[in-house]
Amino acid sequence: MPTTNPHNNASAAAETVGGNDDIVTEILIRVPVKPLLRFKCVSKRWLSLISDSHFSRRHHHHHHRHRTSLSGIFLRRSTPSHFQFVSLDGTHSSPPFTSLDFIAHKIKDPSLSGVKILQSCNGLLLCRSLNKSLTDQTHHYYVCNPTTKRFSTLPRLSIEGPIIIFGLSLAFDPSNSPNYQVVCVRSSAVSLYSYQIEIYSSETRAWRPCGPPFVAPFDMVFDSAVFWNEAVHWLSPSGSALCFDVDKEVVRTMPSLPGSDAWGKRRFRYFGESGGHLHLIEVCGCRTTQFKVFEMASDCSRWFVKYEVDLGSIVVAFPEIVREFLDPRDSCYYAFVIVFVVTNEEEAELLLHLPGKIISYNLRDKSFKKLCELTPYHNETRSSLQFGWLDAYQYIETLAFV
Repeated sequence: MPTTNPHNNASAAAETVGGNDDIVTEILIRVPVKPLLRFKCVSKRWLSLISDSHFSRRHHHHHHRHRTSLSGIFLRRSTPSHFQFVSLDGTHSSPPFTSLDFIAHKIKDPSLSGVKILQSCNGLLLCRSLNKSLTDQTHHYYVCNPTTKRFSTLPRLSIEGPIIIFGLSLAFDPSNSPNYQVVCVRSSAVSLYSYQIEIYSSETRAWRPCGPPFVAPFDMVFDSAVFWNEAVHWLSPSGSALCFDVDKEVVRTMPSLPGSDAWGKRRFRYFGESGGHLHLIEVCGCRTTQFKVFEMASDCSRWFVKYEVDLGSIVVAFPEIVREFLDPRDSCYYAFVIVFVVTNEEEAELLLHLPGKIISYNLRDKSFKKLCELTPYHNETRSSLQFGWLDAYQYIETLAFV
């Protein structure tokens, strides 16, 4: 009876698997993003499989069945195109990048001095060029995937006459669609406080006006938007809030935050989304370490208190955050910044910036730990606060096309 060679059997099985695109795809879908990008170099066939938009969407659904996983946070330095990276996935690997200069280098435009992040949304970044010339007020806008190092340049708005762009925001939910949209709020000729929305779609690669002009409070901050629950949300320092429903293409007001009626004196210290939740934090003055973390109801009907925070134990462990006024008999204030709220099914944490370091504070069991030391940059010192919550951007690994 002839004997079979196990090595030949294994080789034949490998050839059978390797020659079946469906089987290879099912295997590759289970591979994390970073090694998957290296696998593109294996063969032209693997490159084609991994680069397919349908594969990208299936890969996302496999790895993020519940919520998109947050890998880290980019903290913008005093030079807007350079960043400090804080890893949140338990690894200490090198950051995906420390600057966005690779965009300027690929464009090869001598007028660009760098690129600034405006917003992060589910793995994609909305960016704007920085011009060397002080007289050139025109900007180019980009949507960038920092994982794949690919980007696309947005076309200019084809509007006759002078316009003012008050803010652009990115709307991207890979669970619903592989395409993204950019929402632009620009000036309208109707009245001084009247605005017009233009929408760019990655599917059509074009801008289009959306709906009639709308009126907004004079202090609405359109350049610090948050995308949550299929809508773009804006907040004003006086407490007013609006949102734009991307699917229904309507602007509506948001519920007011409960508490003080003295809107003009309110100081919001954080407004952002994480793990499918929208949070807002108001700290009453700089002489307290106690505050509440508000969360928006899933139906966008009301704000409610999700967590109550007391950072007294952090003050004891890190006394350098206590700062005295000129008169030592006067009260002290506390030097800390809320950088980010991290929430998912497993954890709920505050990322706090203290002088010279980033701290993670567990909102459930009140424990805390130091995540990293911060290296002073240019004219910064270890005793200074280098970042605010508007300088923090999520990093989520994704194969999404731009």
